[in-house]
Amino acid sequence: MAEPARKALLELKDLSMSFGGLKVIDGLDLTVNGREVVSVIGPNGAGKTTLFNLITGIYRPDAGEILLEGGSLVGLPPYKITQRGVARTFQTLRLFLNMSVIENVMASQYGRTKVDIVRAMLRTPGMRREEREIRRFAEEKLSFFGQRLMGYRWNQPAYSLSYANRRRLEIARAMATDPKILLLDEPAAGMNPVETHEITELIGQLRDEGGFTILLIEHDMHVVEGISDRVIALDHGVKISEGSFEQVATDPRVVEAYLGTKATVTK
Repeated sequence: MAEPARKALLELKDLSMSFGGLKVIDGLDLTVNGREVVSVIGPNGAGKTTLFNLITGIYRPDAGEILLEGGSLVGLPPYKITQRGVARTFQTLRLFLNMSVIENVMASQYGRTKVDIVRAMLRTPGMRREEREIRRFAEEKLSFFGQRLMGYRWNQPAYSLSYANRRRLEIARAMATDPKILLLDEPAAGMNPVETHEITELIGQLRDEGGFTILLIEHDMHVVEGISDRVIALDHGVKISEGSFEQVATDPRVVEAYLGTKATVTK
């Protein structure tokens, strides 16, 4: 029996964005299905980070639609988009370095708290109860990373972590927003080969064990090959190829975009 088609979670339809006279996203159609890892690749300047900024509300598109479970995200502020179920990490780490590991993860839940500022200042029983629940939720998310972010590390300041563990912490904080889709912007950037292998395995676990849907930007083709259900290649904001890693990596248009010369096919 054929496997049922996965339901589209995120849909981009005819999406376009220009800065001045420069078109950075041009008529882009893109779909991410539930519990799928879709990787977006392309040379520098292809529009990959702009794509994430459009989805998360940092930029507003000039034209087109961005739909999450059929509901439009266009025009919503970033915090509303997060509440709808979109979480992201950044190519350049953005942690609260002087806060503890667990406080970094707890911070992602404060936009969802019900306690007002007066009860927070008075530390009422209701406020303390909600804070305990937030901490329990943060501990649960950190436990996904095993010993890397467990135990004594919870009360360490984030700046004391290794670079790779800071990357893990940023992912944990995104997970703690209870997202429907995770947008990971070059999670393997700056890592050595061992750390890159570990982060590749982690992304697979996020999908297979955590049940997350993931849209990924990544330059490291070992990572892309290792975990992608589908790969989409962009060049100057235009989708030039889509399919399996092998299909996209051997597409002459993709080779030309990366190398600047037309590919020659050997037989």
